[in-house]
Parts: sequence; structure tokens; C-alpha cells
Amino acid sequence: MKIATPYYLIDEKKLLRNLQIIQQVRQLAGAKSVLALKCFSTWCVFDLMRKYMDGTTSSSLFEARLGFEKFGKETHAYCVGYSREDILAVAEFADKIIFNSVSQLDRYYDIAKAAKVGLRVNPGISYSHFDLADPARKYSRLGVTDKEVLAKQIPRLSGLMFHYNCENDDFETFVRQLDTIGGCYGDMLKQVQWVSLGGGLYFTKEGYPLEKFSKKLADFAGEFNVEIYLEPGESAITGCAELVTSVVDLVHNEMDIAIVDASVEGHMPDLLIYRLPAKIEASGRGDHNHKYMVAGRSCLAGDVFGTFHFKDKLEIGSEIRFADAAGYTMVKKNWFNGLQMPAVAVRRLDGTIEVRRKFSYADFMNNLS
Repeated sequence: MKIATPYYLIDEKKLLRNLQIIQQVRQLAGAKSVLALKCFSTWCVFDLMRKYMDGTTSSSLFEARLGFEKFGKETHAYCVGYSREDILAVAEFADKIIFNSVSQLDRYYDIAKAAKVGLRVNPGISYSHFDLADPARKYSRLGVTDKEVLAKQIPRLSGLMFHYNCENDDFETFVRQLDTIGGCYGDMLKQVQWVSLGGGLYFTKEGYPLEKFSKKLADFAGEFNVEIYLEPGESAITGCAELVTSVVDLVHNEMDIAIVDASVEGHMPDLLIYRLPAKIEASGRGDHNHKYMVAGRSCLAGDVFGTFHFKDKLEIGSEIRFADAAGYTMVKKNWFNGLQMPAVAVRRLDGTIEVRRKFSYADFMNNLS
């Protein structure tokens, strides 16, 4: 099936591989997993995902509502800063409402208390390769840091949330972190019903010690008599999607440069934010002797996907596929330069490809005012 580029292509078979690992951890550890919508909210594959996950968690009213309406199951509502209107809305449907601060808990507890109320804790430890994404960075506003203040809130809470990781694929670090949390907050954990360990744990990575991971979770749950929630985002969807583009021009400025009909700034902005190169399947060395810088077609000078080696020379119309285009990509895409928004397509489990959404000038116009 020929689809006009650019478009995002989600592969359900690749997605299923991650979901089956999530299910395995659920079975071995008894830990529930709720999808982090801040990472991935493309609801056309929620029918598959809900078979293997327990619900969704959010960072805003709109995400919470999307999870409730399109995913179903458990709906966890969290936000760094709720308005009164937000709380009144989420209280209508959320199973759990998690506050970021004691001041927000005080202000809105009477509205939220019909749900299971939680509070985010900042344990002062974290794992992140980037200061920008470090929840425990200096002056962090994310979660309660004072243990004495936290202890006074426990009678009003049904659970605690600890979100302190970003792409942590190191099991031994995870163990040390969890032991620290147990040692520091064990008395409070024994007084609540559930604990969320947040997202950022890359336990679907190839070779990750799943049985040891699951046992550690189960032991922690047993020691403190709590139900554990994980909030996989990247772990749920990593490797399952790509951004498919076509070369629209070839120029030379000390090196060969291929310009494609998409944009890093508009369509894979996390690469710019974290200064990372894109990934291209089937690009390498060996007999891949044709070197190109691949760049986007926005006016931003630094709109560059990276430098890659190709087996064949690129031509106008050559297709280039950028891997890992699901997490923190589709949710962040934007209309910078008014560039054509990539369509959204899904390769279903039976191999058929379904184009779920195309975007037009009307979408661009209506995004403004």
C-alpha cells in the first residue's frame, strides 16, 4: 500500500512484543501498569493496549479525559498544577487523583476525596541522563520533599507516587533506589493502599532481567502490604513506530545533504530538545558507503536528523524511515512553518495497513485563530 509521505507508521506486532513483557511483569510481580499518556496518546491502538495494561495515567485534564474515554479501565489523574475547574472535571471520572504538592492537596481535597487521593513524593534520588528531565534536579517543583510534612498528610491519602526515573535500564540501580525508598518511607508506605513507582523504567529492553525485576517488585509489595503501579510510557511503545519521509532535495555544502519532507522541529522535536540524532534502520558502515546529512525542510538552521551512511545513493523521492517515532514524538508534533503534518497509519496484527488520520490545511488553520 502506497501512502503519501510524511506519515507515522505504528506496527502492532512490534507494539505487542512490549505489551507481552508488561503482562509478564504483571503476572510475576502482581504489579499493575498504567500507560503514561504524556509519552504516547495515539488512541487508534488502545484496543490492543488495553488487553495488556490496567489503564492510563495523565499529566493534565485533557489527557485524563482521553484515557477515560478512549482507553477505559483505571484512570489516574495527575497534574503539576490543577485549577479548580480541572479538579471539578476530573473528579467526575478519575479513579485516582494525585496531587503534586501539599498546598494543592489542601486546596482541593474536599472536591477530590470521593476518589482515591494520592500525593507525589520527591525522594531526592533519581536516574536521568539529562538535567532537563531529572525529577530530583536542584530546586525541583515535582513532589513533596519534606518527610515530616508528608507524614502529616498520610491520613488523607490512599497512595503515594514516586516518579524519579528517566530511561533507567540499569537493574542494579533500580534495586538500590527501591531499597532507599523502602528505608526512608517504609512507615508511611505501610499506612497506604498503593504506591506508584512512576515511569522511566526501561524494563522492556532486550536482555533486561525480568524475573529478578518482578521478584523485587513482589517482595517490596509484600513487605509494605501495598499494591504497586508502574507507569510505562517509552517501555510500552519503544521500537514500534517510524516516521516515513521522502527526499525532496539534494544539496552539497562540503558534504552531501538530503532534505526530506518532514522536520525535526515539527515532527520529532525531542531530538532537538535533547540534542540526539535520529535512528535509521538499515543505515550503517560496511558496504554502506554513501554518506549524507539528512535534514528537515523547516527554516530552522539546525533542523537536522543526523548524518548516516546508505547502501545506495539517494535520489529525489528516495524513502527514509526514522525509527522510534512514537514516544514523546507524536504527542509533541506541531505546525511550525505550516509544514504538512504527517498522517497516522497503523500496520495491524494481520499485516494490513490502515491510514487512521490525514491532516489538511483546514487542520492547520483551525489550530490557530
